[in-house]
Amino acid sequence: MGEFCMRDVKQMKWAGLLLLGFLVTGCASHDPSPYSGIESSLEMRPNEQDGTGRIPFKYTAAPNWNKYDQIMLEPVVIYSGTDAQFSGLERTDRITLANDMTVKFSEALGRHFRFTATPGRGTLRIRLTLTGAETTVAGLSTFSRFDIGMGSYNLVQAARDRKGTFTGSVSYAVEIYDASTSQLLESYVTRQYPKVYDISSTFGRLSAAQAGISRGADELVDVLLSR
Repeated sequence: MGEFCMRDVKQMKWAGLLLLGFLVTGCASHDPSPYSGIESSLEMRPNEQDGTGRIPFKYTAAPNWNKYDQIMLEPVVIYSGTDAQFSGLERTDRITLANDMTVKFSEALGRHFRFTATPGRGTLRIRLTLTGAETTVAGLSTFSRFDIGMGSYNLVQAARDRKGTFTGSVSYAVEIYDASTSQLLESYVTRQYPKVYDISSTFGRLSAAQAGISRGADELVDVLLSR
């Protein structure tokens, strides 16, 4: 009995050290900002309507989205400004994420809008800029979802729709224009990551960032379909 108790104590201490390490490194990570190289950055303001911190800065002209049924999707840009937040991510990984954004956003938008190459009436022009990413700590991310010591922290994060322990993320800017007039309709910067207990996203270095891209694509569609 004593042997099992000692083992439990050691496991709890180990989990506590892991959580402490995560909190220290987590505090060192940076939230998205109105990146200086983004065309609409001067228009963005702190987004007080976002309680999750996933869309900290936003601009909107309060457009009538009902007017638009076509999309021009520009090629995804990999941000190269000095305020980029790639945390040492290799260029090949950045290209992988940019390509994934192209696929996931095209799929999500294509289910509700027609794509066009002509900037006519009723057409939105959307620009996506990949500005940062964090990798998942494979193994620890999965373990921390089931560990007693870190489980309570993740439960709180899940309730707040915040990022789980040792989980990666992706940051990018979205700029939406009226294609016929070039008027900026809405723009925002966002940091996307999967739901805390999306266990499939805890495997692999880029899995959480890629899951965040899918989630962000669906959320953009929700914005454009809002009435």
